[in-house]
Amino acid sequence: MAWVIGSTPTSKKKFHALRLRLLLSYLGVMVTIMAASGVVVNHVVSQDLNQDLNNQLLTLAETAAKTLKLIKHEYYEYKLDDNEYEEDPDDEDLPTDLFNLSEKPSTDNNLPIQDHSVQWFDEKSQLLVKQGNLLPSGTMPENIDSPHIAVEGIIRTLTLPVFNPSPESENQELIGYIRVSKSTVALDAELVRLRMGLSIGGFVALGLTGLGAIWLIRQSLRPIEKSFEQLKQFTADASHELRSPLTAIKTSVEVMQMYPERIDPADVDKLAAIASASKQMTRLVEDLLLLSRMDRAPTPIKHQWIPVPIDEILEDQINCSDIEAEIKTITLKSKLITGLSVLGDAQNLKRLFANLLDNALQYTPGGKTVTVSMFAMENHVAIAVEDEGIGIAPENLPQVFDRFWRADPGRNHREGNMGLGLAIAQTIAQAHGGKITVTSEIGIGSCFRVQLPLVN
Repeated sequence: MAWVIGSTPTSKKKFHALRLRLLLSYLGVMVTIMAASGVVVNHVVSQDLNQDLNNQLLTLAETAAKTLKLIKHEYYEYKLDDNEYEEDPDDEDLPTDLFNLSEKPSTDNNLPIQDHSVQWFDEKSQLLVKQGNLLPSGTMPENIDSPHIAVEGIIRTLTLPVFNPSPESENQELIGYIRVSKSTVALDAELVRLRMGLSIGGFVALGLTGLGAIWLIRQSLRPIEKSFEQLKQFTADASHELRSPLTAIKTSVEVMQMYPERIDPADVDKLAAIASASKQMTRLVEDLLLLSRMDRAPTPIKHQWIPVPIDEILEDQINCSDIEAEIKTITLKSKLITGLSVLGDAQNLKRLFANLLDNALQYTPGGKTVTVSMFAMENHVAIAVEDEGIGIAPENLPQVFDRFWRADPGRNHREGNMGLGLAIAQTIAQAHGGKITVTSEIGIGSCFRVQLPLVN
């Protein structure tokens, strides 16, 4: 399985990306908090409103239940002509102006729409009287002994069984049912207004949070950016100041080595170690100075650039690497395309591909192959440096182009390897408007791909 990673941005882009990540992370957390809060508020308010509506229905049903005995009396009295009812001598004088029962109770739905209705039923679930026309179409629930709530469209219905209390018996006598209905339009509208208010408030709060987050992130990163700039300045100054003493040491050692007869045999190895260390330090200083110059001017002055034949640059670097490849018995192959030029600085481009070739040869064992290939694209040229080396672990890929990075002790054996080669290669590619990507698989090898714009 191959893993791919793109080249790391320059320092300014890194801070910009860091700001963006912090902002998105902060906004993500705030959105989660506000969304969770909105859901909780909506749930609590919805529960309260629904419970309030249920309480209204229950209150209305309990009030209507007090009249059920009256309704049954008047209803069956209306049917005395059919001898269906025999007046109970124990009934008190009941008011007759509660409903106009001079004619048969109406069952049509021609009355104006109201927001609630009441229905009185006898113990056999037979409809006696209704008031209002917001009536459910469902049938009466069976065998209920407590308030029963049902929802049908925009109508919420509560059915209440009514019992005649009997002090002599524990069992109460069922005398009928009350069914009250109420429209949920007002409740739904209230919930819609609540959710709209929560949404608008959430967007406003999110906008203000975003502005506040931008300000806070800038304030928190300002000291870090200042420290980073000071560190870069120190690196540049220190590297510049080290050049002179290192040059003096290197020159002195070389002069002494030119006259071996004057050197005590016991000091030969010491001078060789000094020469090696001074050479290593000189290379490190030059690398740091190069990075420092490119950090200060990531986009070189383009009028100083010239068209550079990229195949010639690659051919020169391949020829320079042939000796090292032969020593390590590595096969160095090339697939170049002539006639392609990029606008840039020839010396920096040589340094770019020299670092990539050096890296490929260093981590490829003997008997394997390193291949340099060119690919022509519409407005770009792609150069791939592919090796059959040890590969890079997936968790290490994000740090490949970091300065002074080296993966593990197995990759640190090279003398003079300071971990700046790939960082320099990346910086040069970005300075020329290009980029570097890498694919790698442990035990199979790595492929560094450089993409550069062609001369228009």
